[in-house]
Amino acid sequence: MSDTDRPGPPTGVATGVGSMPGRDPRSAAEVVAGEVELVALPELPDRGIGSDIIGRCAALLVGIPMDTSASGYRLANGTSMMARRARDMLAADLDAFEEIWETRGLKGDRPWVKVQVCGPFTLAASVEMANGHKALHDRGAWTDLVGSIAEGAANHAAELRRRLGADVIVQIDEPLIDRVIEGSITPLSRLDVIDPVPAATVAEHLDTLVDVVGGPVILHHCGRRFPWQVAAQTRLWGVSLDIDSIGVRRGSTADLDGFGELIDRGTVVALGAVPSTRPTPERHVEHVVDAVTALVDTIGISHDVFTEQMIITPTCGLAGADTDWARAALTMATAVAEALPQQ
Repeated sequence: MSDTDRPGPPTGVATGVGSMPGRDPRSAAEVVAGEVELVALPELPDRGIGSDIIGRCAALLVGIPMDTSASGYRLANGTSMMARRARDMLAADLDAFEEIWETRGLKGDRPWVKVQVCGPFTLAASVEMANGHKALHDRGAWTDLVGSIAEGAANHAAELRRRLGADVIVQIDEPLIDRVIEGSITPLSRLDVIDPVPAATVAEHLDTLVDVVGGPVILHHCGRRFPWQVAAQTRLWGVSLDIDSIGVRRGSTADLDGFGELIDRGTVVALGAVPSTRPTPERHVEHVVDAVTALVDTIGISHDVFTEQMIITPTCGLAGADTDWARAALTMATAVAEALPQQ
């Protein structure tokens, strides 16, 4: 198939946010590949150091080594046992994913996959430098991290393309981006000051990452203060967020306006509509469909968005769920994506 004939990134489907429960990459890949149309490379943070959102970066950063510290992770001067462990776990994940891809015969049917990478601002807000400051304290340090993780994400996507014969959507996970912008990241010492990073500056550097990756990039943030002003200033292909962050239940006009503006710009929204842990009382497909439909109707946009600009996901990663609910949540996400066009 030529590049011009190859279908574009999928919409109107379901996918996972990234993390899954357990420690077995093959089992996790089997579940994801069996339940959603847009298959995402599972992340398994239950494996410990080097497998969580920050530690996994040790396997991806280019030219910037990482190691552990007393408070978490730090930028290092050379390779470390933790970094080797992170690379070994990522290699095991890729091997298991490739095996499931081949045994299920997905190469011809599903030409797109998704991978998740910690975003540079959350990374900079989480790792310390040798001088005892967080990397976000030093503009030169966090700027270097932007370039390093961008190159690492591009290499990661290229590896998956080579192994699977698939095109790749790169999801940038930025759970701390709202705090970076508002200047509320806690420093390592109370005497330090971590200045806020303006939304326009964050957007500019995310666009640098988009350019390096060279394919569709999604910005994922599952907190309650989605950075609408950042997303509106970037060339992101899509955003990924929890439906509750849009503020329908809180009556937040700003959130509704931000969501509507992204849709008007043609941005794809991966909407976290299915609970990421087992809900009480039980949530049915019809409840989720009604909630998504109510959001779209409140904004007053066409239901064409369900197939043209929307992907359905759990509200966040599934690492905190039990194995049965992780599978059920992905199954429900697919059922919701299939039911929405009928509304």
